[in-house]
Amino acid sequence: MASTVEHKPFISDDKKLPELTILPIIMGVILGIIFGASSLYLALKVGMTVSASIPVAVLSITIFKGFSKAFGIRQATILENNIVQTTGSAGESIAFGVAVTMPALLILGYNMEIERIMLVSILGGLLGVLMMIPLRWALIVKSHGELTYPEGTACAEVLIVGEKGGTSAVTVFTGFGIGILYKFLNVGLKIWNDVPEKALSWYKGSYFSTEVSPELLGVGYIIGPRISCIMLAGGLLSSFVLTPAIVLFGSGLTTPLFPATKLISEMSIHEIWRSYVLYIGAGAVAAGGIISLFQSLPTIAKSFMGALENLKGSGRNKGQKVKRTERDLSMNIVLGGSLLLVAAIWAAPTLKMNLLGALMIVIFGFLFVTVSSRLTGEIGSSSNPISGMTVATLLLTCLIFVMIGWVGIDYRVTALSIAAIVCIASSNGGTTSQDLKTGFIVGATPKNQQIALLIGALTSAIVIGYTLLLLNDASTIYAKRSFPDLNFNISELTQIERVKGPEGEKDSNDYHVLQLVDPRGPAAAGKYLVDSNGKIAYLVDPGINGALKTRDDGTAVPKYEAPKARLMSLIIDGILTQKLPWSLVLLGVFIAIVLEFCGIASLPFAVGVYLPLSSSTPIFFGGMIRWFVERSSKKKKSADEAESSPGVLLSSGLIAGGSISGIGIAILSIKENWGNAIDISKNVSFLSESDWFPYVPFALMMFFVYAVGREWVLKPKK
Repeated sequence: MASTVEHKPFISDDKKLPELTILPIIMGVILGIIFGASSLYLALKVGMTVSASIPVAVLSITIFKGFSKAFGIRQATILENNIVQTTGSAGESIAFGVAVTMPALLILGYNMEIERIMLVSILGGLLGVLMMIPLRWALIVKSHGELTYPEGTACAEVLIVGEKGGTSAVTVFTGFGIGILYKFLNVGLKIWNDVPEKALSWYKGSYFSTEVSPELLGVGYIIGPRISCIMLAGGLLSSFVLTPAIVLFGSGLTTPLFPATKLISEMSIHEIWRSYVLYIGAGAVAAGGIISLFQSLPTIAKSFMGALENLKGSGRNKGQKVKRTERDLSMNIVLGGSLLLVAAIWAAPTLKMNLLGALMIVIFGFLFVTVSSRLTGEIGSSSNPISGMTVATLLLTCLIFVMIGWVGIDYRVTALSIAAIVCIASSNGGTTSQDLKTGFIVGATPKNQQIALLIGALTSAIVIGYTLLLLNDASTIYAKRSFPDLNFNISELTQIERVKGPEGEKDSNDYHVLQLVDPRGPAAAGKYLVDSNGKIAYLVDPGINGALKTRDDGTAVPKYEAPKARLMSLIIDGILTQKLPWSLVLLGVFIAIVLEFCGIASLPFAVGVYLPLSSSTPIFFGGMIRWFVERSSKKKKSADEAESSPGVLLSSGLIAGGSISGIGIAILSIKENWGNAIDISKNVSFLSESDWFPYVPFALMMFFVYAVGREWVLKPKK
């Protein structure tokens, strides 16, 4: 049904202002790369990201004002600032899609080649933009007043206030600086422990831990108290119910309990979590995602019918002069570009795709881009259940493969490639609709925004692949391994590689690379280095989803759990190779169902079960700070005001600063001497070895976030 709400854009149709100019495009690309990298880092740690549109818009306004004062050039128009946030927002959505799918390759025993990551990112990102364009009239124009697009509307408000001279990026820059400094002192100089942990001796199997990081605190503040509390509840179930129960009932077993290969009595808490609780959490996350998808079925049907109607009426203004604020890229470009992308997907050998797979991408892609765009209009892009759509795509893909007999390890990459492209397209489709809503409110030209989105998607996709490999390589461990009973034919292993990182300082020999995609005896799937005699010499344990936490010399190495990617690998392996411990998975499924019957959103709870407690705890603290801020505030803020409040802007800066600092530290750690040069933990051992001191700087940062939220400091300019 068409909306009856009258729309009057801030910049009327008859005004011609500079819009798609070079400097805003360059600025958007740079900010998109920065926020894309920080979003990738965040998604690898906790499997979620937050919208980058508002902080990018705030930074754009202030940076261009600074350029105007410093160099005497004209100030950017509101339409140019909108182009910056449009271009820059693509990086965050693509980063999420890459992080929740591509690392699954490592778990399945394959290597993450840059060509594959880049191809999937580009194809999915561009496809998401093109598939959203025919939906603009139905979702943005026709449904104005019905679909609120909370984050897109808030971003438009930021741009309008900035045009009137009232907004400032001091809060975002402050958060960015604090995030960088805090992370450097904590993880770079190692002055204090970044994940203090305490096992409870009087309650075996239980433990309490907190990752005292600025980025997770910022995430908690942005998502709010309700979701952060539900996530913590899931973490408490994992750490204080499931793990102790496994210890209680399993410590007396005399044989290993599948899927583990060690006795429970000999396992550490982390090993129990990885061997058992992880599968329970995976079942809960999969069930929660599918339930949220079923709850959206009316929306799916409405959106799909609206999309078809819009496609039929795409030539409604043929022969007439189209207003500037109604001009889209032509349908010839949209359809032709989509067909070229699908042809590229089919033809690319690295994706191991076939005609059926390409057709499935078209069908699932358009369906979930439509759903994602509609849901973004209802609940915002940060709350959009993209992972649920990806799980559904993967389940349907694997079930279709089973029905036609495509089972076994040979079809795993094909299934993952389909899910990855659909995931990235859905994520970027939702972001595209949000950006177009912002432009609709401020009076932008849709065609210019769509071009900016394509540029932003392309440039961010190229850089994100390298960032993913950098983070993985920086925390990869080369662990010495020996399997005397295993022997491999080195003539079949053509790739040669040397040991890298700190281990490479002691071993300069050449080795043959073995990508073991099917476990062989005691050797699990993964990457190995084989000597000239055909014997395994090293396990190359990846930085993302790696099993080892320390090097052979005992040095601790930070790892990235990539929880959503592990879930994807479990689904693929479980259906195509029948290796999934279904009893554990079904426990998680029924936990999610019970929660839904209790009226509690199961997906954030399931994510809490699935993540280590150390990740949920700082998110909870951030949510509680926002609860105290809002409860003590005298003035009740609207949803739009809350999305761009000082506390939210500071938290966006904390996320970006902490994540970028983490990536910088990862670059330093690739070289042994660089990482050791800044490590001063031995000089301050009374602090670095303390279990309680990490909470002191973390508490100070929490208080500062509260003070900014209450507007005691960094008061926004009116």
